[in-house]
Amino acid sequence: MRPLTMSGHFLLAPIPESSSDYLLPKDIKLAVLGAGCVGKSAMIVRFLTKRFIGDYEPNTGKLYSRLVYVEGDQLSLQIQDTPGGIQAQDSLSQMVDSLTKSVHWAEGFLLVYSITDYESYQSIRPLYQHIRKVHPDGKAPIFIVGNKGDLLHARQVQTHEGLQLANELGSLFLEISTSENYEDVCDVFQHLCKEVIKVHRLGGERRRASIIPRPRSPNMQDLKRRFRQALSSKAKAPSALG
Repeated sequence: MRPLTMSGHFLLAPIPESSSDYLLPKDIKLAVLGAGCVGKSAMIVRFLTKRFIGDYEPNTGKLYSRLVYVEGDQLSLQIQDTPGGIQAQDSLSQMVDSLTKSVHWAEGFLLVYSITDYESYQSIRPLYQHIRKVHPDGKAPIFIVGNKGDLLHARQVQTHEGLQLANELGSLFLEISTSENYEDVCDVFQHLCKEVIKVHRLGGERRRASIIPRPRSPNMQDLKRRFRQALSSKAKAPSALG
């Protein structure tokens, strides 16, 4: 795999031990979206089991749950596989109806197309725009993945087209082959998990910084004692008219 907007291996600074309890999410929720027959289910299964299975029945939105390690921390990972009947000619309302629940639920997204199917590439932009509409703060990480990179003889989408789209949308772009390289697939999911953790970390820091200690409530017994002392002092004071 060659990440075309980054170089080298994916790295994330380690999270300080003292802050990990409130900065690490209890679980990470990802959604994999794209047109039919682009390899979404194969990518997920390849990541979770290391096995490549080429043929799948049309899915209706299966949810996968696993415990995974991300930089030494064990986390609960949930991956939503979404229906693949989305094509560029579909109306936005049809797309919203089928994907809105998954988009609301997820915290990080993989938008997958096949380099052998130009229509699947054309579906990426409306999917991206819908995610940003549902998550308008722009914090949810979104990666664009060109899959089936081993089928160069059938290529319909050039690498520079994927990169150009990613640059326009402000996303990370990667071309991979799910069938030939497990490490590529693993890197994609691992890096997306790290980006979700980073969002949680920044949110946790903001929440912690925004907490203002409440003023201590006055002790009623102490107030009564001071009141009695004031009355006693006034009673013992000599009268100015005496």
